[in-house]
Amino acid sequence: MASPYPDGDREKVASKLPSVIRQELKVRAAELSLDIQEAVTAAIEDWRELPAPLSPVDTSGAESFSTWLPTGMYDDFKTTCTDRSLSYTQGLAQSVRRWLDTHPSLNGAPEGGIPERKVVGNQKGGVGKTAISAGIAQAYAEAGKRVLLVDYDPQGHLTKQLGVSQIKPGCDSLVSHMCGESEEDLRDLIVVIDDPRYEKRLHLLPASFDGFLLDAKVAIYSMNVRFPKETVLERALATIESDFDVIVIDCPPSLGIGMDAALYYGRRRQGERAGVSGVLIPVLAEDSSADAYAMLDQQINSIQADLNLDIDYLGLVVNLYDSRRGFVATSSLAQWKAIGDPRVLAVIGDLKEQREAVRMGKPLLSYAPNSDQAEAMRQIARAAS
Repeated sequence: MASPYPDGDREKVASKLPSVIRQELKVRAAELSLDIQEAVTAAIEDWRELPAPLSPVDTSGAESFSTWLPTGMYDDFKTTCTDRSLSYTQGLAQSVRRWLDTHPSLNGAPEGGIPERKVVGNQKGGVGKTAISAGIAQAYAEAGKRVLLVDYDPQGHLTKQLGVSQIKPGCDSLVSHMCGESEEDLRDLIVVIDDPRYEKRLHLLPASFDGFLLDAKVAIYSMNVRFPKETVLERALATIESDFDVIVIDCPPSLGIGMDAALYYGRRRQGERAGVSGVLIPVLAEDSSADAYAMLDQQINSIQADLNLDIDYLGLVVNLYDSRRGFVATSSLAQWKAIGDPRVLAVIGDLKEQREAVRMGKPLLSYAPNSDQAEAMRQIARAAS
């Protein structure tokens, strides 16, 4: 089983934390653009340096909590708990509670009212774009952000996996809004994912079968109305952007006009901090995935040069990794890491939980919230902000 930290500098630890504190930690870490493990690491370090333990924290109803800490830190933490005659649960609760109190909320407001825009793309199919899109969207919603998942792929895998019906041909859809064929409110198409874990913060804009004709329809429409075809996705989504903190675009395996529009949408806007919005690229540890990445990289460079844009690479995710596949897998992983920029945000093993969640028709972070795969999705979401 592959670890999100294959270099061994961190180890997975399991403890318990009251659900209220755990949820507050997730929200605060997301607001401050921190990894949860970084927040917990800082919390434990600060707590251990105090001359005496803090006031007791109510730990009733504490539930399982796992994270990744520097190797050896958890053993040191347990020693301190023993020295202070505290349970590990009480020690962790005190640590995190103090960290929360010393790192106040930023109220979670998007910068200047602009939602973060994550474009998940790769010309190659089967690399896990849909799984990564869904996983990071769930992680953001779990952490307290209002999230819109856009199924931009006419194959509709994301829509089906979340138990939603795909929009039929000829009906109002994102495609019709992009091509000036609708005067309806785009909000009417958005579906709330009804799962208590996300408290109505996770939303889906379903796929449409008309998306198979998107490139041709956009080419005709942009020619008739005389504005750049790359702007059509942004024009359509502009009406609903203020409703969300994060918008995740699950792209099809294509390098056509639709992908150009997605890249344009993910560009860095005026006044927006670098690395907040941009392109997240799932890849496999194999040669064909490297070829597909090179093609997408060329497309990104071309559209940046042609339209004078800044498009940030949020990072790479090496998905479905299994070192047992031998030299091709291990050497490919080394090559991905050697790129440096974009950096590898996570290495996700070829694990069963995602496939099981799809079969059950449930979001991954609801079906297996404590799995390595779920934690990797949270890690990616935090690193890509």
